[in-house]
Amino acid sequence: MEPSRRKFFKNSLKIVAGTSLASILPGQVSCSDKNDKLVIGAIGIRNQGFANIRQFLSQPNVECAALCDVDTTILNGRAAQIEKQTGIKPRLYKDFRKLLEDKDIDAVIISTPDHWHCIMMVMALEAGKHVFVEKPLANTIAECQIMEKAARKYKGIVTVGQWQRSGKHWQDAMAFVHTGELGKISRVKAWAYTGKPKLPVVENGPVPDGVDYGLWLGPAPKRPFNKNRFHYNFRYYWDYAGGLMTDWGVHMLDFALYGMQAKTPNAVTAMGGKFSYPDGARETPDSLQVLYEYEDYVISWEHSVCLGKGPENRSHGVAFQGNNGTLIVTRNGWQVYPEKLNKDEFKMEEVPLQPGTGGFTEHVQNFIECIKSRRKPNCTVKMGKEVGMVAHMGNLAFRTGERLRWDKKTNEFTGNITANQLISPEYNSPWELPKI
Repeated sequence: MEPSRRKFFKNSLKIVAGTSLASILPGQVSCSDKNDKLVIGAIGIRNQGFANIRQFLSQPNVECAALCDVDTTILNGRAAQIEKQTGIKPRLYKDFRKLLEDKDIDAVIISTPDHWHCIMMVMALEAGKHVFVEKPLANTIAECQIMEKAARKYKGIVTVGQWQRSGKHWQDAMAFVHTGELGKISRVKAWAYTGKPKLPVVENGPVPDGVDYGLWLGPAPKRPFNKNRFHYNFRYYWDYAGGLMTDWGVHMLDFALYGMQAKTPNAVTAMGGKFSYPDGARETPDSLQVLYEYEDYVISWEHSVCLGKGPENRSHGVAFQGNNGTLIVTRNGWQVYPEKLNKDEFKMEEVPLQPGTGGFTEHVQNFIECIKSRRKPNCTVKMGKEVGMVAHMGNLAFRTGERLRWDKKTNEFTGNITANQLISPEYNSPWELPKI
């Protein structure tokens, strides 16, 4: 390698090191530096919701004052766990609106199915709460846009649960991409292979004891109860979520966009279907490939719900493919594979694996710090909106079977009535799409 290129490589690593710390600690305010207590309430507390609560309670001066869930069994069980851990019994609500009326609560964690995010976040901000809302930001493009408007209008601090935005090794990887060391990047690949088993079809059945199913459905279409559409598997049904595309896709595509400093694409195409288990119960595709076209590069997404071996023998990741080399980043770390200059030389120096550093805990810490400092969090609603829109565009290209173009001026797809009808949800009465 020529001396000039070797020097540039060393300088690149210095830039990476200098950039990541600032992005991890935007507020520069530690919770331990303050004596005031942050009182939280949580809506949706079964899986990720309870993981979020535990992360908050692991921080100094945080108290969980209230829980909300439509399932009484889960509600009572989690309350007992929190009381055992903290000595404080949280107040319990089935209706999230009652929790939002609780004047003692400073911040709300929203970890419900996706179709509830928009209404709950807007109402929480209107009630004067700070908000930690799970990813994906919302279940439609229009809801994503409404939530960004609400975040601008109200004074509360809002962050999205795309916690990799607070992971140091993710930030380091993006800083390296931005140095230009990889050369001209012509393609970015993002993927997730989750290796889930077949979800067998089951008949509709009675609503479980203690579950307020009407409130669980909320703005979604009225349907008979089916356990496949409830709890974890809600993510595989269009009424409530967008499948793996919006589950893992917003995590990986977020960094594809971040690395390329990109927003909405010029055009989107998609192909896929229920290929692994055609007779399974999942509604969203278990296999999907999406191509996002930009001016001089493409971003691609691919997923398999049922297979576990993805590209590069990694279950998930983002790969930036440049003329000089390829950077691959996953939750386990990042590294760079150089392209050959000739038979014996490479265009750049290899970067060995830089180990993963987590990010979930840091994401919660950042949210708390930003409440105190009034700084912008590591993952703003705008960031959640941008990747949420891109993910939903991929799903709409699949659902329509057509190449879609997004018109930023009209805020709709060019010449595609079907896709445009799916931009905004039709809420079940009496719920209404928030107007900001």
